[in-house]
Amino acid sequence: MIDVVNMADIAHVQQRIKELQKSFGQLQQVPGGAVGFDDMLQRTMKAQEAAHQAKTQNAAPESATSKTPAATQAADATNQAKTTLPVNVGTGLKAVSDLPPANGDLSSMVQAAAQRENVDARLVNAIAQAESGGDQSAVSPVGAIGVMQLMPDTAAGLGVDPYDEQQNVEGGAKYLREMLDTFGGDVRKAVAAYNAGPAAVKAYGGVPPYPETQEYVDRVLDLYR
Repeated sequence: MIDVVNMADIAHVQQRIKELQKSFGQLQQVPGGAVGFDDMLQRTMKAQEAAHQAKTQNAAPESATSKTPAATQAADATNQAKTTLPVNVGTGLKAVSDLPPANGDLSSMVQAAAQRENVDARLVNAIAQAESGGDQSAVSPVGAIGVMQLMPDTAAGLGVDPYDEQQNVEGGAKYLREMLDTFGGDVRKAVAAYNAGPAAVKAYGGVPPYPETQEYVDRVLDLYR
């Protein structure tokens, strides 16, 4: 079987030999004896191979540890995603401890007001969330103010300043206590009265047939449970 010879490879080898001959000579005398071209060629090739290996070894650590800007940004984004915690935005809350963290004092205000008026703090919290989402700056189109959405006349009757957050919460808890007492502790009727007024609840013998009030009562009780 005859091997096929690649003439391009032979020409390349011959050209390389000529370059080496030009640099070192066909037979070059060196101290200690004569050195043939074949020996010189072998030494040159080994030297080049050693130099290539040394270069590869020096470059390896850099390629293993370096990162492109895109890779660095991706790693940073991954680390941030792992350390980012969910934030409670004040929806679907069921306990005083679940109040939005943006206002850390509100939770303690609700707890203190509920204890003072002897009402369930979870119910006060549920009303605060349904009324305003716990936002003291909220003002309704009809003029209800703050976290507990107190009307100015109602706030005056309760002896509180509705624009002061703590007094607003205290006034709301106090009014809720009054509604519970008025309706014999019936939470559903008391919540309806907080929204529609006690007169409407008495007139209908329960939650008035107002879509807004009915939705409000359902939302508060869902948050309360």
